[in-house]
Amino acid sequence: MSTEAVEARSAHIRAVTVTMVATLAGVLAAVLSGSFASGAGDPLALAILVGVILVQFPAMKLVGIVEEYSTKDKLFVSFMSFCLWFVTWGILLTTDTQVF
Repeated sequence: MSTEAVEARSAHIRAVTVTMVATLAGVLAAVLSGSFASGAGDPLALAILVGVILVQFPAMKLVGIVEEYSTKDKLFVSFMSFCLWFVTWGILLTTDTQVF
């Protein structure tokens, strides 16, 4: 393989890994919000989401997934986490599911 092909593959694997971590973190935030928030209007649910997003950045650096974050990376991780949190928490609220 050429050096360019290896670098392209490495960048692709990094992008897929960051996306996977961000989406799973959004689902985790939704499950935690469903467990600890009293309902749709509880600001604790949003605080849980923000906390999970803020924990992701140093965690991904610590594990070695990301070396440095650009503004675009931070916005992407935040948006993906929010989207999955919103959809998953909406499903949990609609079905009146008690997770824990």
